[in-house]
Amino acid sequence: MGMNSEHNRGNGTGNGESKHHSVLDTLGLEITSGVLEEGRVLTLDTIQERFDVSRTVARETMRLLESKGLVVSRRRVGITVRPTASWQVYDPRVIWWRLAGPGRDSQLRSLTELRIAVEPLAAAAAARHAGAAERARLVELATAMRPLGEAGRLDPFNDLDVELHSLVLRASGNEMFAALTDVVAAVLRGRTQLGLMPDRPVPEALDLHEAVALAVADARHQDAEEAMRLLLSEVRDAMVPLGAPGGR
Repeated sequence: MGMNSEHNRGNGTGNGESKHHSVLDTLGLEITSGVLEEGRVLTLDTIQERFDVSRTVARETMRLLESKGLVVSRRRVGITVRPTASWQVYDPRVIWWRLAGPGRDSQLRSLTELRIAVEPLAAAAAARHAGAAERARLVELATAMRPLGEAGRLDPFNDLDVELHSLVLRASGNEMFAALTDVVAAVLRGRTQLGLMPDRPVPEALDLHEAVALAVADARHQDAEEAMRLLLSEVRDAMVPLGAPGGR
């Protein structure tokens, strides 16, 4: 289950659900940040007492953490925190927890490097395979992003940015690229909401979004690939390090 789905389930569905998601996020953040280190043993009793929640909430929280590879439950041992190598690192919620923690610079950089490896090829494939409606929508998105970016309206800009990059992945016709849509959306939202990017996109980024969209629309696969590579390289270079002005 993705991060957004879990958040939606916890909003407006009663105090028990709200507590459930509060406990899940607290423990997820503590594990991914190292506060609860590898090998630490947790119990349902201590979780109930610490967070004042029911046995059902504690058990469901542990089930979700186990599904994401953060803990493992063994009889007569308890619930044990697992090493980083066991985590479901492509899970959107795990990505969010890691971006929200002290290791977020390295997490953001590793995710951006993943995007550099994948998205240029996806853009080239989209230039070959996208349908007419997809090509037109990409141009619409890139055009609408410019005034929002120039005005520093990051939230609506980010919504369109997520849609544009997700559409490129889906329009590639490659199911492996399309499966990374939630990962890319998580990092795009996280870097903005957590203050990991500048206050407004630089002009080069706006130009390159348009260049990608136009190249895909015109079926220029080499230009689409190069423009996306340049765009993501610019994004990587523009990231705000933790503790630097503009970061949080």
